[in-house]
Amino acid sequence: MKQRAEYGTAFITGGGSGIGRASALLLSQRGARVAISDLNLDAAKEVAHEITAMGGEAVAVALNVTHVDALPDAVSWAEARLGPTDILVNSAGVILVEPLLEFSPETFNTVMEVNVTGTFRVSQHFARGMSDRGYGRIINIASVSGMRAGIGRAAYGTSKAAILGLTRQFALELAGRGITTNAVAPGVIETPMTTACYTEETWSRVLAMVPTRRRGTPEDIAEAVAYLASPSASYVNGEVLTVDGGYMAAGMTQTGTLQI
Repeated sequence: MKQRAEYGTAFITGGGSGIGRASALLLSQRGARVAISDLNLDAAKEVAHEITAMGGEAVAVALNVTHVDALPDAVSWAEARLGPTDILVNSAGVILVEPLLEFSPETFNTVMEVNVTGTFRVSQHFARGMSDRGYGRIINIASVSGMRAGIGRAAYGTSKAAILGLTRQFALELAGRGITTNAVAPGVIETPMTTACYTEETWSRVLAMVPTRRRGTPEDIAEAVAYLASPSASYVNGEVLTVDGGYMAAGMTQTGTLQI
């Protein structure tokens, strides 16, 4: 496997907010050139502006990961400005919550299309270029919801469990091409997405199940992303790095159920 002395160029889906934004900012601080892609182009531009204002290199790209036909042009545009992509961070995602017996097929399919099929298509596209160059880092944002059930999360939990499977599959098939594939599984993280779902009562109930008794931050997850993207993680492949304040570790001794 070829080695890199620096981070090179990173492409981040869902980079306009939350974990994607924090990962973009931290990777830039570590020396990466960063393409921030997001469904919300204005949000992506704001992150790119933050990076360039600090002296980094960044571009903003409008990208809906469910629109596979638009992907090649978006990637080509970004790479023409920043160079070939060394690091892919799949942070784009959606959470839609309904009780199990009321879960509509349309809602289920929407979550799966964004979280699973989108991740697969984007990763497959970038893996071809990485294979040609003999180097790459693919980092998927999973969730503890893919390991432990939660009320109303039939689609979200299933999609994140599928991300874990995709991570291992890519890790197996791409390792010989100089590409590592890993996942980060966040626990209770305060992001715009979770804030829209959680009430203060929900936060209190959930935090009672977290040994550290605090909400995680997007920056907590970004640190894990930056490690997996770094040359230091060259022998880490097919792994899931859980960053949850001990939530999963305490799972065997607690009876609480994550609810929204």
